[in-house]
Amino acid sequence: MLSASITSTASPPALGSAPLHGSPGRPSFDSQLQGRLWRGSSLSATADPTLASGFAALDAELPGGGWPLRAVTELLTPQFGVLEWRLLAPGLRGWWAGQALPASSGRRARTAAPALRSLLLINPPHTPHLPGLQALGLPHSALVWVSAATPAQALWAAEQAIKSRVAVLAWLPEARPEQIRRLQVNALSSDAPAFLVRPEHVRQQSSAAPLRLVVQPGEDWRLQVHVLKRRGPAHEGWLELPTVPGAVEPLLTAAKRKPLPSPVPAPMPTPAPAPAPVSPPKERSHALARAVLQA
Repeated sequence: MLSASITSTASPPALGSAPLHGSPGRPSFDSQLQGRLWRGSSLSATADPTLASGFAALDAELPGGGWPLRAVTELLTPQFGVLEWRLLAPGLRGWWAGQALPASSGRRARTAAPALRSLLLINPPHTPHLPGLQALGLPHSALVWVSAATPAQALWAAEQAIKSRVAVLAWLPEARPEQIRRLQVNALSSDAPAFLVRPEHVRQQSSAAPLRLVVQPGEDWRLQVHVLKRRGPAHEGWLELPTVPGAVEPLLTAAKRKPLPSPVPAPMPTPAPAPAPVSPPKERSHALARAVLQA
């Protein structure tokens, strides 16, 4: 009977060497941490699900390649009610398109297509225009308008919707940093997008939202977008995103694509010199106006 012994001459890995891989059948340590660790000088490749924004240039600057689905996203804009719809409509269309699965057919089971998940519009600055939203490709059956009487009610509605894993588009101009943090904590357990629209002047405030964007109107029906905060290096410059609605694009000529120039105010006319004050006429003494001397 032959026996053989094998003596390993390999030394244990030194400190700082390549990490050990997992055993067969078990994921390696690297694969477990992939997407959870990132360097500050590189864009984060998050393991959480994301939603494509519909703009390739913007997706290239967002961690994970799209809108995060387990976090709140802040949109800072100087004009409420217009810019956010043009920016978010392509991504929301894709979100609903992924839910509209065809109905299954067969002898054993016949199930209808699942109902679309709702998008709550909380405290919009204007009454939602249903035909305009339908022209953007947003299904009217999945839109829910929540009119809040006070900022506290708007925050409560946004928090309850996020807890219920419902998509949220909330206009919260008066939200405080601690309130944004509370919404962010609730969003960690949700798989639906949550967008908070706030005024541009709050960009100097601290925020727990991992993604913050500044959105401004540009020329030729474009949007200027600057990524103010993200998990990765600072974003330099501005992105030019074409956002011409599909129903409007055939009606736009080359001249109508460019914004009208701002009217130049007419110069103020030189005020005429004020007339010199006229002194009142002095009374002239008259012989008949003298006092009568009584003897």
